[in-house]
Amino acid sequence: MRGYIHVYTGNGKGKTTAALGLSLRAAAAGKKVYIGQFVKGMHYSELDLLPSIANITLKQYGRGCFIYTDPTEEDIAAARAGLSEMARILNSGEYDLVVLDEVNIALYYGLFSFEDLKAALLQRAEQVEVVLTGRYAPQELIDMADLVTEMREIKHYYTMGVEARTGIEK
Repeated sequence: MRGYIHVYTGNGKGKTTAALGLSLRAAAAGKKVYIGQFVKGMHYSELDLLPSIANITLKQYGRGCFIYTDPTEEDIAAARAGLSEMARILNSGEYDLVVLDEVNIALYYGLFSFEDLKAALLQRAEQVEVVLTGRYAPQELIDMADLVTEMREIKHYYTMGVEARTGIEK
């Protein structure tokens, strides 16, 4: 069975959440899932739960969050090492679903080239399903994908100054 390429992009919330939801569904169906998070190196809530699920592996390939500054050489090196590891994972066929979370942001900031990402995707094992998330998906990736979903912000409480939340505060 051929694996498809999904792209979740846009300026609205929910790209990583959608990828994590698909990951949970796959794991519940007995599939092996690998989630690689680019740019992210800080603590996020998913780090508390996902490693406890037998079929899910999660690894971060970031050193923090440089979004408000320029990436450093260390940020670039971490992302490139992450893409190299992800290329090996995609090619191995060991995982049924592979998520490259915030990979579009890594591309946008020039941490590695689209050509390097494209090579990793084209050399993946045929049955591997792939999800790529993050704002600013390049047109070349959109053209290459089998499924593209754009999250569009219509209204968000962040614009009113509300701090980040888990969504379940008391």
